[in-house]
Amino acid sequence: MSKPVRFTAHARQKFDDLADMGFLVSEDQVVDAVSNPDSVDTSETPATAQKSISDHHVLRVVFVEDFDGILVITFYPGRKKRYDG
Repeated sequence: MSKPVRFTAHARQKFDDLADMGFLVSEDQVVDAVSNPDSVDTSETPATAQKSISDHHVLRVVFVEDFDGILVITFYPGRKKRYDG
């Protein structure tokens, strides 16, 4: 069973902010990225999960995991060529 995923107020606002810029990201995409990431960068705290969302973009999700579940701090799309080399 996977842990519940919660969102900070900032993360909730990101959905609207990105939509205003023409980049639609769904809550399901963010949950999938943090629950089933392609990679996780733990070199800094909080950690960042990354998941491919198109041929040219990845979704990066900054999160904290504890006993209660996963708290999404923020998320943002990025170009694959920047994050995947």
